[in-house]
Amino acid sequence: MHRSRLHVMGASGSGTTTLARALADRWSVPHADADDYFWAPSNPPYVHQRPAEDRVSLMEAVFVPREAWVLSGSMVGWGDDVVARCDAVVFLTLDPEVRLRRLEAREEIRREGRESAETAWTEFLEWARGYDDPAFRGRSRAQHEAWLEALEKPVLRLNSAQPREHLLQSILDWDPSSS
Repeated sequence: MHRSRLHVMGASGSGTTTLARALADRWSVPHADADDYFWAPSNPPYVHQRPAEDRVSLMEAVFVPREAWVLSGSMVGWGDDVVARCDAVVFLTLDPEVRLRRLEAREEIRREGRESAETAWTEFLEWARGYDDPAFRGRSRAQHEAWLEALEKPVLRLNSAQPREHLLQSILDWDPSSS
C-alpha cells in the first residue's frame, strides 16, 4: 500500500493508535487520533465531549485536506464526513483477555500518582469490557462490524496479537484495489 488517507480502528486496547503512529512515521505523514478531536482538553482528561460538528471542523482544519494521513480511533456515529475522505480502513481485532491486559498496563501508567482517577478508570474498564458483548449499547464489536459492512471502502482485517512490524508489513503489502 502506498501513502494514502488511512483509518485504523478497533477496540480500545487493540493497538490502533500504536500501529497508526508507526505507519504514519513510516510514510512520513501526519497521524491523528479521533480521541483528540472527540474530547475537549480537560484535567482530568476525557471528561468533556466536543460537539460533533466541532470535531469534524477541527479535523478539516488540521489534517483532512492533506494528500495523506493516518487516523486512529473510532468515529462511528459522528465522523462520516471524514471517513468519506479515507482511501481505506484497517480493522484491528484482539482476544478480549489480551486486550484488557494491555489496557490495564497502559492505564496503570496513566493513573500513577493520581488517586482521583480511580473512579474514572473503573468506569472506563467497564465500558471497555462491553466491547465484545453483542448486547452492549456503547462502542462495540457488533457496532463496528455493522458499520464496516455498510462501508464502501476497502477494509483490511488484522489480528493485532501479531508483532507491530508484521502488522505494518501487512498494510504495506496490501493492495486495497483488490479488496
